Amino acid sequence: MTAGTQPSQPSSISKPTDDIELSTLSRLSSIADQPCSEASLAAVPPLQPTKLRQIAICTASFLCIFTTCGGVFSFGVYQELYQTMSQQPNNPFTGATPAAIDIIGTLSAAFMTIGAPIANAWTKRFSPRVAVLIGAGLSFAAAMLASFSQALWQFILTQGLLMGLGTCFSYMPAATVAPMWFGRRRGLAMGIILSGTGIGGLVWAPAMHALNEHLGFRNALRIAGGVTTALVAAGALVLDWDPVSKTRIDSENARLAARPNSRLRSLWDVPLVDMRIAKTGKFGGQLVATFLQSAAYYTPVFFFSAYARTLGYSATEGANFIAINNACNALGKIVLGLLADRFGRINMLLVTTAISAVASFAFWMPSTLLGAHNLATGRGLFVTYSIMYGTFASAYVSLFPAALVEIFGPQNFASVNGILYMARGFGTLAGTPSAGATVHSGSHTAGPSAYFGMATMISSLLLAASLGVVWVRWENKRSPIW
Repeated sequence: MTAGTQPSQPSSISKPTDDIELSTLSRLSSIADQPCSEASLAAVPPLQPTKLRQIAICTASFLCIFTTCGGVFSFGVYQELYQTMSQQPNNPFTGATPAAIDIIGTLSAAFMTIGAPIANAWTKRFSPRVAVLIGAGLSFAAAMLASFSQALWQFILTQGLLMGLGTCFSYMPAATVAPMWFGRRRGLAMGIILSGTGIGGLVWAPAMHALNEHLGFRNALRIAGGVTTALVAAGALVLDWDPVSKTRIDSENARLAARPNSRLRSLWDVPLVDMRIAKTGKFGGQLVATFLQSAAYYTPVFFFSAYARTLGYSATEGANFIAINNACNALGKIVLGLLADRFGRINMLLVTTAISAVASFAFWMPSTLLGAHNLATGRGLFVTYSIMYGTFASAYVSLFPAALVEIFGPQNFASVNGILYMARGFGTLAGTPSAGATVHSGSHTAGPSAYFGMATMISSLLLAASLGVVWVRWENKRSPIW
């Protein structure tokens, strides 16, 4: 069968919840790139990767995400530390509000995905290995520069913006390359890989708290920068495209190289979403849902430690709440990823978003109201919320790339993935500082009721995101795959 006859064979994908094997990816990839190299791509055999190679890719991707995203997910330790320092004289954070300090963590989380289109483009042009090594270098520079910063705005630029870009160039190649190596177990594989965010936070949060206490936050930043660079560089040596994607990307790069000034233009030649896809209801629904979910997602993680202080917990116990949340984060991604392979990735996106919204309404909001009058009740509600939120809200992140393959097809994955991850970054940039601004002035001395506005906002955003996923699910049933 030739490439020219492929479009008349829609039976290769039977229904939206079917697993897409690499043989199918091969056929779809050849169709997608007929104009640039029809003969060579049509000849690509449907090779299956060895188990050893899949394990290596899974391990390398996990290592990159564990290291860089673990730092982002442990920023709550710094949020609480810097808020405490803001009440003291003669330091870079004196007089700073919680919302101003939160800009550091917000930028690091937001630019982790805002730069996704460029990171994905460079991953295709120069290889995943080169892109991840760039990320390692940026993360090292960010940590070193932050350790010498003397003013809040300098921390915002270094520990925030630059660290976010470094994380982006390590995280996005791993999240983009890995799904294409797996077929039937894509949900489980991505759950394991993206559990690195939770396991990373579980390890990094108490480690950074201990380093901050015993060596000071400046030395802690330097140590973290060195460890991050070494681990990410090790992961970079293993990452690569699967054979089908590599053939298609090599053909694209050859076409780009034939253009005038190709070297310079290739740096900014970002793959855009096909306008036919961009105009569909399911793309619009996914865009809205991911923006709203991201606007809410990081706020509780960043403020867990600071909120715990309002309930009478110590700084060490507050850091432990971040660790507990991240432990549930890791477990939830793996278990719910396995369930998604059985019951459908879009279905599990809806379940995880809806439950995280219900948990915010049912546990965090009451904790902020009751904590000042009944400490035991407030604490119990908060512990429950930490576990529920860590388990279900985080699973959205691991299911997201696998669901995009299911919704839009593997031939459109790279471009759709980059744009929608960028939307997640803008959601974080809009939502997290806004939520931080609702916290009354001061730190843990303000009392739990100071966080009622934040809890209400997060609950509402997650509810709206759930409705967005319902929209995507409905649209996908109408037109199962592109």
